[in-house]
Amino acid sequence: METKFIELSKQRRTIYNLGRNVKLSTDDLTTLIQESIKQTPTSFNNQTQRAVILFGKSHEKLWDIVIDRLKQEVPDEAAFAKTTAKVNAFKAAFGTILFYTETKTVKEFEENFPLYAANFQDWSEQSQGGAQQAVWTALAENGIGANLQHYNPLIDDEVRAAFNIPGSWKLRGEMDFGSIESPADAKDYLADNDRFLVFK
Repeated sequence: METKFIELSKQRRTIYNLGRNVKLSTDDLTTLIQESIKQTPTSFNNQTQRAVILFGKSHEKLWDIVIDRLKQEVPDEAAFAKTTAKVNAFKAAFGTILFYTETKTVKEFEENFPLYAANFQDWSEQSQGGAQQAVWTALAENGIGANLQHYNPLIDDEVRAAFNIPGSWKLRGEMDFGSIESPADAKDYLADNDRFLVFK
């Protein structure tokens, strides 16, 4: 039995301490990310996933937007200082991927396939998860760490304006990535008997 995929999946961990000591070029990373998303299956092959890949000043701008937006929500200075430190750790990474869903396509499939209309939102979310997992694993295979954040929908309007995002794209998550400066902590797992049913 081949287990390379399982080993890669074990490498794909949530890494918070990220840096910019990345050996791959931005062009190579762009190709890796794009191909990982393109090869992720979607219902009816409707290809609802979209992504914005940010490097350099654009990557930093994204996390500055997050900090500015959170300043309006966090109740006091002490709490905001902790929040800023957390977000600055994401900003210290090498880049960020913004994962989007093309809602126009979802709506078109709802209208064109009414028998399945109630499912297309769920299916688009499933394909989002698949795309995020694929990108995350591909990065891990190349020794690059990542973590997935969800400051959406709080930052949606500001990000849309800053990067000229189409109005029909809905932000679903923000994945910062970079060199692994310290590994993830040990991970606990549910007992297999509590999680799986197998019938032979």
